[in-house]
Amino acid sequence: MGNTQEKMTALHLALPESLTRFAEERALARKSSISDYFAALLRRDQAVFAKEKLEELLVEGLQSGEPMSVTDEYWNEKRQKLSASESRKIQK
Repeated sequence: MGNTQEKMTALHLALPESLTRFAEERALARKSSISDYFAALLRRDQAVFAKEKLEELLVEGLQSGEPMSVTDEYWNEKRQKLSASESRKIQK
């Protein structure tokens, strides 16, 4: 997605005539090709899938153990440890 050009591949679809007509009408209304119309539908579905997957992972994380308080002090300590770890890697 985004502005980068992806390699295009062909995909053959067999659809009932009613769906083919509907796709042609929707593409025409959007002033796009049927290919662009289907690509937009797939991108939208891809975004929905990604959101659902993220929600699953968030629930999994919430259920993964005992809750803990996360304060500014906690994050500052994490940053300091990460920074120290990265500094050691650079020095090697």
